[in-house]
Amino acid sequence: MTPEPLSTVPPTVNVPPARTLTPDRLRAWAWHRQGLDGSLAGCTAEQVFARAGWARSVGGANPYLTLFARAGIRREQVDADVLSHRILELPTARGCTYVLGRDDFAWALKLGKDAAEAFRVLGRLGVDRGEITLLEEQVLHTLAEAAAPMDPRQLKDELGDSVRNLGEEGKKKGATTTLPTALGILQAQGRIRRVPANGRLDQQRYAYELWNLPASPLDEDEARTELIRRYLGWTGGATLKQSQWFTAFTVAQSKAALTAVGAVEVATQVTTAGGGGLWLLPDDVERLAAFEEPAEEQIQLLAGTDSLVLLRRNAAELLAEDGPERDNIGRDVISSLALQADLPDHPILDRGRIIGLWQYEPGRERIVPWLFHGPTPAVTRRIAEVEAWIREDLGDFRAFSLDSPATRQKRIDGLAAAATGSAAASAVAASAVGK
Repeated sequence: MTPEPLSTVPPTVNVPPARTLTPDRLRAWAWHRQGLDGSLAGCTAEQVFARAGWARSVGGANPYLTLFARAGIRREQVDADVLSHRILELPTARGCTYVLGRDDFAWALKLGKDAAEAFRVLGRLGVDRGEITLLEEQVLHTLAEAAAPMDPRQLKDELGDSVRNLGEEGKKKGATTTLPTALGILQAQGRIRRVPANGRLDQQRYAYELWNLPASPLDEDEARTELIRRYLGWTGGATLKQSQWFTAFTVAQSKAALTAVGAVEVATQVTTAGGGGLWLLPDDVERLAAFEEPAEEQIQLLAGTDSLVLLRRNAAELLAEDGPERDNIGRDVISSLALQADLPDHPILDRGRIIGLWQYEPGRERIVPWLFHGPTPAVTRRIAEVEAWIREDLGDFRAFSLDSPATRQKRIDGLAAAATGSAAASAVAASAVGK
């Protein structure tokens, strides 16, 4: 079915002129929409995820810093929220795992269903749908009889020959046995859920238990529409291409969803990814027209997978086109960083502009920052606050499940060297490009 043409600007909507939508203003606007300006202080984890977007997990510490940066929530409270099912890590958009609030569980799972049920690889290995269906039922029966959640190894031992080993050919294709596929399907259907083995979101070891989440009343088109509505609200506006990266919707599906929410395309001074203007919700067009950039510093240390960066993968737009860093560390360094879709390290930001990078060195219990220009008192204070939080709550700050002090030591040493001179900074940027 061909979608209707995308929305034209309603005559009642006050659209800000493109000349007023400068890079600095748009950075500050996205910063505000993400609640990084203090507007989410005191909110619950569910409220933060509803306003700022779901937190990408990948076995790293991003969900914890997402909540600490915006609302000051400590790890103990986050883990308690997971235990009580107020927030959970679930497969959703693009089949990727995010931490989200309970109001979104059912309809968000619907978005990841297709990815979980992709059988093409198993089919080429001689596995048919009936075999997986039977394995699913056996998993459910086993979990129903279990006294506690079971991890994949325990399930495999209990299920015995029902789990087929796919041999060397399967290993080459990333499918060692049939069990992960069955678990993925059951999780996408809300019939089982993953339980962090030690209660923490930043260590990717899981067990499984029965869940039986009631199905969402939304159909697939309605779920796609709801995701676009949320996504535009979380970002404060995005290009069509950026929305497709996050949602994995086709062009037709994206345009249909944008039309359904009444999205408005707004021209800006920024050269956006994929060209074109930003698509905003109608109410946000009005809010953006009235928005004023904050005059005072607002410093945050975020994860490289924070929603501010990940939802649009627009790190280049968060690096200032001019400013003291261009003179202090050279245009080649900033240009090298801007070439990357994903940052090599975690960002330090002021009102949406990246002003430096950081890593945590657990052996010395310190944050190693590389600031593009000299630190202000506000920057120094925030680094100390986040450093103390990591030391007290997490013990380390991992970007993803396989991240370790040893694997990141080269980056840590590079940041420390970059902080001492422009020549070292150029070397760090060059190594980042080749990463």
